[in-house]
Amino acid sequence: MSEVTRQYIDQASGAFQTTAWNVGTLWCDFMHDSPMWPIHGEYECRVCGRRYPVPWAGDRLLPASSKLAAEPARIRRAGVPSFRSASLLLIITLVFLLASPVRAADEAVVDSTGRAARAFARYIVGLQQESPWSLETVEIDASLPKLGKQGRLRAIRRLLPLGRPEYQVLEIAGDQTVRQQVIIRYLSAQSRAADIPASSVAITLANYKFRYKGVVTTGETVAYAFLITPREKREGLIKGELWLDGETGAVVRQSGHLVKKPSIFVKRVDVTRETALRFGIPEVRITHLSVDTRVVGRAELIIYERPCATPDRGAALSIAER
Repeated sequence: MSEVTRQYIDQASGAFQTTAWNVGTLWCDFMHDSPMWPIHGEYECRVCGRRYPVPWAGDRLLPASSKLAAEPARIRRAGVPSFRSASLLLIITLVFLLASPVRAADEAVVDSTGRAARAFARYIVGLQQESPWSLETVEIDASLPKLGKQGRLRAIRRLLPLGRPEYQVLEIAGDQTVRQQVIIRYLSAQSRAADIPASSVAITLANYKFRYKGVVTTGETVAYAFLITPREKREGLIKGELWLDGETGAVVRQSGHLVKKPSIFVKRVDVTRETALRFGIPEVRITHLSVDTRVVGRAELIIYERPCATPDRGAALSIAER
């Protein structure tokens, strides 16, 4: 066995022991509610025998084995753990398993501090709190490179009570073919997509398999990249990459191609969406959409989306009136 291979095994073994202790501590904290009376400055769990320092004892009597945990949890005095706590435990457990440091010769290792795992956990929890902008400005630049034609649209998009978008067109210009066959078709597809349950296309553990890829930088932001693969070949799902902000777990980039073609006239759809954050909150989304068609060649769209407090005061026409 080579020295390099032995180092990899030792590193993986040490990180696995640390991860196992962290997961075990979390499990004990959430599921075991039978602490024994403190003796010599320590609690002992009646179920699994783990020991924890009492709040006033500090780290003076902490056994060496428990130092593997970065922040030892306290035994709770409550009774049965809540469903939310159990769900959070499951998420964290899955994250630690996802971030396992065992590696092949050509695969990156998740850093031993678990930053990527924490970013992923924040992303999963944030999915339950995420809400789309109810009012936003939309700008679309579209083109048919093979025909040398361009078009542009500027509108305000509102979300109706059932989630269906309503567009108030402020400006539409350019070639009529691009306007009718590219821009209007895209807006119509967005309206039809509202009929698909959001849970069936969301990038979640239920719909996708995740594999950690590595650390990436976007400007001054550090992000963690994950390869995503749909568990089923279903409409609206993509195969590609997901980048998560290292601090908040928010999505800063998602890219890939649709695994199911929306029409027999479409050969491939590639999509890349980048989200700029301000204090951890999405400020602007830029989506690059490339649709390879069998009739007019490739159609390209760049969509800019920003939250809007109040609509413009000028006159505006609906898409139908245009």
